[in-house]
Amino acid sequence: MKSLVLKDLYNISHNSKSMLFILLFFAVVFLPSSGIQGYVYTCALLCSMMIVTTFSFDERSNWTPYALVMPVSRNDLVASKYIVLFLFSSIGVLFGLIFGTIGGFIHRTMGIVPETLSEMPLSMAALTALAFSTVFGSISIPLTLKFGAEKGRILVFASVFIPVAICYIAYRLLAALGITMTDSLLAALLYASPAIALIWNYLMFKISCSIFSKKEF
Repeated sequence: MKSLVLKDLYNISHNSKSMLFILLFFAVVFLPSSGIQGYVYTCALLCSMMIVTTFSFDERSNWTPYALVMPVSRNDLVASKYIVLFLFSSIGVLFGLIFGTIGGFIHRTMGIVPETLSEMPLSMAALTALAFSTVFGSISIPLTLKFGAEKGRILVFASVFIPVAICYIAYRLLAALGITMTDSLLAALLYASPAIALIWNYLMFKISCSIFSKKEF
């Protein structure tokens, strides 16, 4: 398992410079309007999308058929992708916190960003950004396993649409039941997001294993 994870990390390191440039560009563009918290979310989501790139490397090198003759199970190959997804999202959150804090300090010094732009604590932003980014990324894994890396790049937008659609439907159901989305309820949902993300990722993992078990090479 460790070797499978290191393989993806090594492959993606070749794209690290371009991703670093993109994240720094977003820091300049979005920090003044979204604040540090919004930038943390942006970094986490962008980094989570790199999981599809690892599939592209695997297809280009014809890695999967070779891996299947080694003493690793198909479930191990799928599990390694979810571990790599978590690492990518964690790196995005860490990068967003460090450079967002530096950029926010510079912008506040220049009078660009208001001090009270966002009331969400950075610790909460980091926790929920990690949860949301893994949720979005976890959907792209079964989609890529099913349709391939090239189509997976296009279908990555579905990984954003599906959770948003589910949240909207849940919101409408709560409204129909007369339950108002108060600040305290929203805060409770945010605090529960890591547990929700864990359950969601487990479901996506099982779906991915089912898809991959039927795939022929």
